[in-house]
Amino acid sequence: MLMRDAQGQPIAIRREDYAAPAYWIDTVDLTFDLDPAKTRVLNRMQMRRNPEVPVQPLRLDGDELNLARVLVNGQGASFRMEGDQLVIDSLPDTFELEIFTTCCPIKNTKLMGLFVSEDTFFTQCEAEGFRRITYFLDRPDVMAMYTVTLRAAKAAYPVLLSNGNLVDQGELQGPGNEGRHFAKWVDPFKKPAYLFALVAGKLVAREQRIKARNGRDHLLQVYVRAGDLDKTEHAMNSLINSVLWDEARFGLPLDLDRFMIVATSDFNMGAMENKGLNIFNTKYVLANQATATDADYGNIESVVGHEYFHNWSGDRVTCRDWFQLSLKEGLTVFRDQEFSQDLCADASARAVKRIEDVRVLRTSQFPEDAGPMAHPVRPDSYIEISNFYTVTIYEKGAELVRMMQTLVGRKGFESGITLYFERFDGQAVTCDDFAQAIADANPESELARLLPQFKRWYSQAGTPRLAAQGVYDPQNRSYTLSVTQSCPPTPGQPTKEPFVIPLNVGLLDANGRELPLQLEGESEVTRGTRTLVLSQASEQLTFVGLDAEPVPSILRGFSAPVILDFAYTDAQLLTLLANDPDPFNRWEAGQRLGLRAALQGIAAQAGDTVPVLNDDYIEAMRSVLRNPQLDAAFKELVLTLPSETYIAEQLDVVDPQRVHLVREAMRAQLATALFSDWEQVYEDNKDTGAYSPDPTSSGRRALAGMALNFLCLAARTSADVVWPGKTLQRFKDAGNMTDRFNALNALVSSGHTLAAQALARFHAIFKNEALVIDKWFSLQAGASDRGGDILPLVKQLMKHPDFSLKNPNRARSVIFALCSANPGAFHRPDAAGYVFWSERVIELDAINPQVAARLARALDRWSKLAEPYRSAAREAIARVAAKPDLSKDTHEVVTRALAGN
Repeated sequence: MLMRDAQGQPIAIRREDYAAPAYWIDTVDLTFDLDPAKTRVLNRMQMRRNPEVPVQPLRLDGDELNLARVLVNGQGASFRMEGDQLVIDSLPDTFELEIFTTCCPIKNTKLMGLFVSEDTFFTQCEAEGFRRITYFLDRPDVMAMYTVTLRAAKAAYPVLLSNGNLVDQGELQGPGNEGRHFAKWVDPFKKPAYLFALVAGKLVAREQRIKARNGRDHLLQVYVRAGDLDKTEHAMNSLINSVLWDEARFGLPLDLDRFMIVATSDFNMGAMENKGLNIFNTKYVLANQATATDADYGNIESVVGHEYFHNWSGDRVTCRDWFQLSLKEGLTVFRDQEFSQDLCADASARAVKRIEDVRVLRTSQFPEDAGPMAHPVRPDSYIEISNFYTVTIYEKGAELVRMMQTLVGRKGFESGITLYFERFDGQAVTCDDFAQAIADANPESELARLLPQFKRWYSQAGTPRLAAQGVYDPQNRSYTLSVTQSCPPTPGQPTKEPFVIPLNVGLLDANGRELPLQLEGESEVTRGTRTLVLSQASEQLTFVGLDAEPVPSILRGFSAPVILDFAYTDAQLLTLLANDPDPFNRWEAGQRLGLRAALQGIAAQAGDTVPVLNDDYIEAMRSVLRNPQLDAAFKELVLTLPSETYIAEQLDVVDPQRVHLVREAMRAQLATALFSDWEQVYEDNKDTGAYSPDPTSSGRRALAGMALNFLCLAARTSADVVWPGKTLQRFKDAGNMTDRFNALNALVSSGHTLAAQALARFHAIFKNEALVIDKWFSLQAGASDRGGDILPLVKQLMKHPDFSLKNPNRARSVIFALCSANPGAFHRPDAAGYVFWSERVIELDAINPQVAARLARALDRWSKLAEPYRSAAREAIARVAAKPDLSKDTHEVVTRALAGN
């Protein structure tokens, strides 16, 4: 129930107020009579009073339900409604509670609870959607055994699915049941309500029987609509790999007879880990080489792995309350990252995956940590929990788990995971419980020694900064690295205590060779990377036995989610870029050089036409492209300039148009200065043979696509017609979606006149493929803005017959592509982008508050903007906040944004 204060404002729920439930639910027996307009739900629960909590009424959560009957032990019972809660007084210590309700799934545009998508029933219950199905103790620490019977018209809904194992099915008998059938499912494991799921509709399945390492047989099924079955092979292979990997790496076997994935095109999230019945956005299931890019294949592998790994880290052991969300999500993101890296055949491919993960963290989570919605990995309060399914909870949470592994070692971490599940299987626990288990399994580790301090990562928001300085002493042949850590204030947390920070360090000589490492006072010399554990506000580390000043390679592998401030010279960065054996820091050196050039260009006079990139940088990039020892995927990452969003985060005051102008100038300079190299790169990488989404082939296609992009961009200034023509031909002849879309992107992003022809052809070919049309929309809405042309185009795209605001994927492909991912087009001097944003947030809020609240986050960083953007953005946020019937989802985002002024 949404609590409000005397002024009618929502009241925050606080972690410190947690209290155990007054009642437990042991078993739940649900019977559904499925009908789109009026679904009947009979809910029988065996309940008992919690003796550790003072006697009090039973309060059950509900939302938009029609209540028809309440029975206690088979007898009518008195009850009352308090807001959305059903309240029953004077209950015995143990009892059976029966509740009969109806709901209208066809009108459920929020896509939470039970809803209908393309004539098929689906559910989404995390975090608080089960209360939209029946009255319940809708909280994660109430875990029960579920039996579910689904009844429906067989012709319309031939497939009936729920959690667990199918124990009975057949035709319904008796008057009124003609043409109707049923299926009965029993889940043998206790679960909280948010993991409940049902699906009913016309679906087909790809099936695979496997034998696990422990000898148990399992049936794996991927359900989709008829016509999509040919796009499920990769999802099935990813699921098989996930099952095998989790058992091999962590000793965690599949625990059900069958495991099902079902895909739907109407879904607020990416996927949902309901026990044994994962429900997925089609985006993360459907793929074949004609319709999906290499990136799609990688995302499917990652998300299928993520949801499967939740079977243990989230389902078997869940979170006590929603403040502990990262207990399952941070751990499971870490597990899916490790899974994807372990599937890579070589070290370079692993490094590419790590760099991609860090890039997401730094471009999305670091700004969140610095904005009005900043919150700890374990938040202290919320108004709407859906707003805290964030990159902080997921990606930063994963970095905390990664630091634990660094501090105890890979084998030690695996021992910790084993202890965690042995200790807490079947329970709802906390982040503290997890950290304690990892430390207890490794009592001699730095994690165990520093555990209370390490847990500040869970309680303190913000991104720590490491200010490092290096001083070489030629007389003593020593190099002293001084490191000071700090963390800026965040909402509700003005001061921060020092963190525990594992810092991976190496030293190179002037020629780029790795130097031996020996700290002052040590008798032994080590080679390669050293992990130094920082725990004080300031520390000094002195390396001895050095004949010349070294080039420090600090924060190798991005060993902690921090910002490193070190005054590298250009020469030092060029040395690291050319030679560092740590791939992450090699890439990072190129990023630092590019960022430095961008910031200098932004600070220069607006009319200054001096090239942004200097000759040393251009030649360094040329060397990377020509280096036969480097993989294509790594080259593509190095040659990708820092994003406009990342550049903006390094500025105190942001002029978005200036940032856009300078970065576009940098792109144009790379295009023209390296023109002949781009031609060679394209020729060397354009042919990858029979399609395979493996890392090597994907990397070559990515680099060839980048080359086409730069060649078309160069054609803008040279008036060359050859490469745009070749690109159009490549688009027409491509044998897979990656090559086709890369060619289309090259024409669109360069603003070439041939783009219109290619876009029309693309739509004609794929007009019946919803996910491909999402790409078509997104590419146009996310294109580089030239003279303010993108916003009018987006408004036109919203009038396209294929556009639907009610479909989250389609809304994201157009509106989010502009407002959240195209700053140069969104932040307009005339404020039209902000007006558009406010109108869409309000419009979406009435349909789907979760999606609206996500869109509202696009202006989190408004207070950094230069004028006139700043005032116009604030006015737009205030306009949304002033709407009287705004959902609590959106209300929380916009009011926090305004408070963060």
